Amino acid sequence: MEIVRLQGVGGLPPGESLVVEVSGRAIAIFNVEGELLAIDNACPHRGGPLASGEICGEIVTCPWHGWQMDIRTGACVNGPLARVATHRVLVDGADLLLVVRRQPERAPAIRQESTAEPDRKTI
Repeated sequence: MEIVRLQGVGGLPPGESLVVEVSGRAIAIFNVEGELLAIDNACPHRGGPLASGEICGEIVTCPWHGWQMDIRTGACVNGPLARVATHRVLVDGADLLLVVRRQPERAPAIRQESTAEPDRKTI
């Protein structure tokens, strides 16, 4: 976990978003009806910029291919297995404190072993 102070960005208007970079990682911050929420900016489909998407309530639509993400939970509306990381946002006067979760390790590819019996030859 990393905590970053973002100076002078506490006045983000409702329905708007901004992107910040933290340790080489793009984070999208949204003002959803007065509440500041943050998710990774890259859509899990093809990496589209979620902060540039249309916001409707707590859902943002990726501008590239229309995938929809729940800004509060990070879950993908289109497919329950896809998701983006969520991050905490705290307001400190005119500044924001962004609590960035560590980027998850990529799981190694799962290799499925064959359960079929090998061909047996009779001699």
